Amino acid sequence: MPDSAVTASQENLGSAPDSRRALLKIGVGAMSTCYAAAVAYPVYRYLAAPAIRAREQGQITAVSIASKDLPGPNSATMFLFGSRPAVLIHHADGRYNAFDAVCSHLGCTVRFEPQNQRIYCPCHGGTYDMNTGEVIAGPPPRPLKPYRVEVTDGNVVISRT
Repeated sequence: MPDSAVTASQENLGSAPDSRRALLKIGVGAMSTCYAAAVAYPVYRYLAAPAIRAREQGQITAVSIASKDLPGPNSATMFLFGSRPAVLIHHADGRYNAFDAVCSHLGCTVRFEPQNQRIYCPCHGGTYDMNTGEVIAGPPPRPLKPYRVEVTDGNVVISRT
């Protein structure tokens, strides 16, 4: 075999592994980028969620509940005030009270228990006064946040205090 043919075949063999190596580097780089994005996006959403919720919560100033959706006397209805659950209580004497329905202990959703005349958190037994939202018993450190309630034309408008 002439020397020029040997040199040409060595050049071809030398360039093939280089192109495979380059392709492998591009593939590994692309996979690494995809993996980093797959890990980073949920972390970003987790860290950004409180800021997004706070911004959304600040935009909502009032919620109206139509008369057909109002609870009967001595009962309650759950609704959303922005993105947070809230409870509207219709007392036997016709008064209305509304509170944030998130327990101040660990963030569980509370429920109204008319038979016991209280607002109760089933997670750890926290008990709140149904008229004021103050803590009666259990581990909650703070009362429930109250909302202002106005009855107009049979509808109830709940707004921040």
